[in-house]
Amino acid sequence: MFEIILFAPQIPPNTGNIIRLSANSGNRLHLIKPLGFKLDQKSCRRAGLDYHALSEVQIHEDFASCLSWLNQPRLFALTTRGQSSVFDIKFQPGDALLFGSETSGLPPAVHRKIDEQNKLRLPMVAGNRSLNLANAVSIVIYEAWRQLNFANSEAAR
Repeated sequence: MFEIILFAPQIPPNTGNIIRLSANSGNRLHLIKPLGFKLDQKSCRRAGLDYHALSEVQIHEDFASCLSWLNQPRLFALTTRGQSSVFDIKFQPGDALLFGSETSGLPPAVHRKIDEQNKLRLPMVAGNRSLNLANAVSIVIYEAWRQLNFANSEAAR
């Protein structure tokens, strides 16, 4: 359905929540190194990443290899610098949704590779920094999935 891309995620419980979201919404998750945690079995269990077996998770060495693996998808970056709201976009199956690190967002080099019209934001109260990564991913995925009438879900039956 959608490709969720996390650029250098740092906080294991956030990634665990997003893995669980991916498993329950039918999306594939991509993690771009460096990761702020280990993905061995013991670490995954402790961080709540135990849904890993139920979802498809790909790990990529860098942003370019991720995009190449995805065959250059239609890409949207979620950023506080976005000019358009996520609610103004018409999502399509196969769209890739890129989210930056919890501690530093997306690096300038990645920002330069994304068209301004493909930089999206979530509405927030003025003066606040950003939403929690797992919450932001959840909001965006459910909006995109809603636009597709929750295809392949229990609700769609």
